[in-house]
Amino acid sequence: MSPEPRIISSRRLLSTIVAFYAAARVAQAFPDRLPMLLIVALHVLLPLVFVLIHGSVVYRFRGTLIFMLLWLAIGNLTENLSILTGFPFGHYTFTDAMGPKLFHVPILLGLAYIGMGYISWIVGSVILDPPGAPACGSRIWTRPLFAAFLMVAWDLSQEPVWANLVRAWVWRDGGPYFGVPVSNFLGWYLTVYLIYQSFSLYLLRRPTTPEPLPIAFRRLPVLMYSACAAGNVFVVAAPHQQTVADATGAQWRVADFFGVSLLASIFVMGAFAVGAWIRVSDSHAVAPR
Repeated sequence: MSPEPRIISSRRLLSTIVAFYAAARVAQAFPDRLPMLLIVALHVLLPLVFVLIHGSVVYRFRGTLIFMLLWLAIGNLTENLSILTGFPFGHYTFTDAMGPKLFHVPILLGLAYIGMGYISWIVGSVILDPPGAPACGSRIWTRPLFAAFLMVAWDLSQEPVWANLVRAWVWRDGGPYFGVPVSNFLGWYLTVYLIYQSFSLYLLRRPTTPEPLPIAFRRLPVLMYSACAAGNVFVVAAPHQQTVADATGAQWRVADFFGVSLLASIFVMGAFAVGAWIRVSDSHAVAPR
């Protein structure tokens, strides 16, 4: 059966967004040619539009709205809590690099969580679940546990760059991961898991669209996740200084945290992307999970 015109038009729009997002990732390697705030906005807004279009097909408008509200509410709550108390991420403060803030957290950052959070959720679901598997049984709990790893992998690949080079935020006490504390990643996993688990429980009572989704449509989130990982490769080519100091005064070689970003992008995010691509390619058009 041929896909509906609505799915075809959505797929075309999403393909365009993927292409522009990939271009924006490349543009990050040239911060001297484009304003950093514009680059950040492109990284945030394009995935957000992706969520609105893709989510409206898979989870309908209400499901997509619930997903977004969970990210905004829980993500903003934990960020502000950590800034005030140090839990769950650690002690840090945001600079003005990402623009206006809601309380202590940049608005663009909260929106960025939605885009990458949705993409990680979908890609994780593709890898973990058999084609057509309903959201029931152990999947209610295992899907959030697994998908959270994909989201943390994103942070693992970029955190030292954004904290130490872009200076979007500053860690007060530094940390062993190129000036970033281990608590940041543990806190990230906890926060993302709580969001995904909440959404997974919501899906128990709200079935997804019964329409079959063609393979080309289901590959698009995988391409977005891949574009994000590949973009970190281009950042390595950007002009930069030899060393930077964190808030504690510790000196770090910029080449080193570019190197770890590259490795995490290829062998962690890349592994997830390849696994999802294989899973989609080996299956036929099925109802979304």
